[in-house]
Order: sequence, then structure tokens, then C-alpha cells
Amino acid sequence: MKKVRKAVFPVAGLGTRFLPATKAIPKEMLTVVDRPVIQYVVDEAREAGIEHLIFVTGRNKGVIEDYFDIQVELSNTLAERGKMTELTVLDELQPRPGTASFTRQQAPLGLGHAVWCARDLVGNEPFALLLPDMIMQDTRSCLANMVELYEQTGGNIISVEECDPKDTAKYGIVGKGETIGSGFRIDGMVEKPAPEDAPSNYIISGRYILQPEIFSILETQERGAGNEIQLTDGMLKLAKNQDFYAYPFTGRTFDCGSKEGFIQANVAFALWRQDIRDRVIHDLEEIMNNVEPNHR
Repeated sequence: MKKVRKAVFPVAGLGTRFLPATKAIPKEMLTVVDRPVIQYVVDEAREAGIEHLIFVTGRNKGVIEDYFDIQVELSNTLAERGKMTELTVLDELQPRPGTASFTRQQAPLGLGHAVWCARDLVGNEPFALLLPDMIMQDTRSCLANMVELYEQTGGNIISVEECDPKDTAKYGIVGKGETIGSGFRIDGMVEKPAPEDAPSNYIISGRYILQPEIFSILETQERGAGNEIQLTDGMLKLAKNQDFYAYPFTGRTFDCGSKEGFIQANVAFALWRQDIRDRVIHDLEEIMNNVEPNHR
């Protein structure tokens, strides 16, 4: 069994739900407390032992590449001013030389196409896929637990979460088979089934460990929903020949592609910070107490 060493981050999306802010700033660079959204996802990958970061970018995403590069002028200025704490934080976040790669998607053809664009950088080995809109909060990262499960099962792993059974028509749903370690075997995948037809209430939640055979499938994959190349369609084909397992994530997930999820993430991660937690609680209480009744 090959180790999961590489992770793919599809960051080519336009972020239209956050216009006008994303007219000039990639949505992945919007900050949750004091770090860009993409940094939380990269931190999760690193905690899981990922060695190589692969970003699938698009036009006007150069700032992401700059963010993960060394800024000599900034580092020198911080050192000259004796701001060693800030300098240490930047050094800890900096990928080592040769461990971050960038490739262009060039056309908005869907998640499956974005994954396929990383094929030459991934090569013939399993890889993690992390959707950068989704940031997860738990005492141990979701991907670290997925890697642990993968080391027991091999095959392909998908993170899942439970939803209200009446909401299955909003999500991709997996069928629950036998329990294995901290997860279970997936015995089916259905896109947005009606509640009465859903095999379970476990939704696909944005983290994957996939085998490289997915690339040859995506290369010839016909366009599906939204006239895009859908990753789920490719996984359904791969599942005919390879096992799929699910890791049920029980922490909190925030969809930072939506305004509500982005605001929730800022509040939740601020409350995890001991240096600002008490002040944030005080300010939130004050804000809520002063909201006009017709705006509640």
C-alpha cells in the first residue's frame, strides 16, 4: 500500500457568491479571524502527514501562489523591528522549497476536471483531495483520521457527515455497509435522492483519498450536472472495480463558500482562540442586545 503523500486543492472557482469582494481577492484568501480560508485547509493536510501541496488554480489566483512563497521584504522588516513572534508564525506556515506546486485549470469545467488537471503532478499514487471552501473544526483533523482509516483498508476514502433525513435531496448520499475501524464500507452513492429513496443520511462532505485510476476515468468522463465533469460520476465508475470506505466526521464543518458559513466560521474559530475568546463573547452579547427587534 502506497502512502498518501500528496494533496490536491482545487482553487480555480470564481467565488461569485462573495462579489464584489472576490472581484479582486480570491475567495480562498478571505480571512477567518487572521488566516486565509486556504490556510486552514492546508493546515489540516499537514497534520495528516501530507508532504506535497498541489493547487489547481485559474486566472487572477496569483495571490495564492504569492501567499505560499517567501516575502523577503516583509521578513526583513519584521526582523529589523524585532517582531520575532510574527516572523516565527510566518516561518511555520511556509512550505519547504519544492513542496508546493501550481497548475492551471484554464476552463471552468467542474470539480472532476480540476482533479484531472493535477494528474501529472500526482502521478501513479494515491492522493488526498480537499475542497477549500469547507473548513473543519475538531481536536484532530478530519484528514488525519481518514489517513488512519486508509492505512487499515486501502482503497478510496470519503469523509461523510449525517444530515437531517428529510434533507437528503440537497446532497450526495452514500450507502452504509459493514463497519470497519473508525468507518464503514460504502455500498452505494446517489446524487441528491429523495428522502424515501436515500440509502442513508450520510452526506459527502468535502474530503477524499482517491486512487490514481480516477484520472483515466475523468479523462473520458462525459459532462454531467451543470454541464460540468462531475467527480461523483467518476467515483461511481471507479467503485465498480475498487472499494470505497467512509469516515464519519463528527466535528463541525463550515461552508465558507456561503456568507452564512463564512460568518459562522469566523465566530467559531474566534471562540477557539484563548487570546481573544472572552472579548469576542462580550462583543457578541453586546451586539445581540442592541439589535433592533425588526432585524432579529
